[in-house]
Amino acid sequence: MKANNGLLDDFARVMATHKGPLILPWPRPDMPGAGFQSFASIDEWMAFLLELNMLSSVPEIVAAKYSRAQKVFLTAWLDDDLIKAGELVALTALELALNDCYGHVVKSRRKQKPTLWSKPPEKAFADLLDHMVTKDGLTDDKLSIVARYGGGVVERLRLDGKVGPKLSEIRNGLAHGAPFDGHPQTGLLELVRDLIHYAYRVK
Repeated sequence: MKANNGLLDDFARVMATHKGPLILPWPRPDMPGAGFQSFASIDEWMAFLLELNMLSSVPEIVAAKYSRAQKVFLTAWLDDDLIKAGELVALTALELALNDCYGHVVKSRRKQKPTLWSKPPEKAFADLLDHMVTKDGLTDDKLSIVARYGGGVVERLRLDGKVGPKLSEIRNGLAHGAPFDGHPQTGLLELVRDLIHYAYRVK
């Protein structure tokens, strides 16, 4: 696992006196889409987040942005509303990774589909997610979050997917100040980690 340079230690010391538990929507094997997990102490919450570290195969610039999301998630120990900010940071790390891994491939379609690159960033993100599934072979069984909890996520990545909300729609709502952004998205940080790992897998 890639070292996080002690990113959580200082935060944990500051928050150690705040009493738990922290209860968040997160997948469970018996409830992949609607479960909750409870963390009794800051140490337990921090250990859980550290299990979601990036692999060393991920470029440092992407890993650093993802680590920032982990920091924000950790601060949810003080106020669980901060999870929403952490979700947006996590999705920016994913967008950076997808542009790095697939942007040049998708750009090669510019002459065939000149309107593709006139799309605003939020729609370009949806295209990149769709590319993972339709062109790079991503299936649910290749994601550890699905192996761990069950369920499925690929339909939420496809442009023509029948299940919503799409991951791109979640990102757009967070980025553009949706007035009612609701509860934390179950397992979003873990899903982002898995998608980044897939993008940078050894091919």
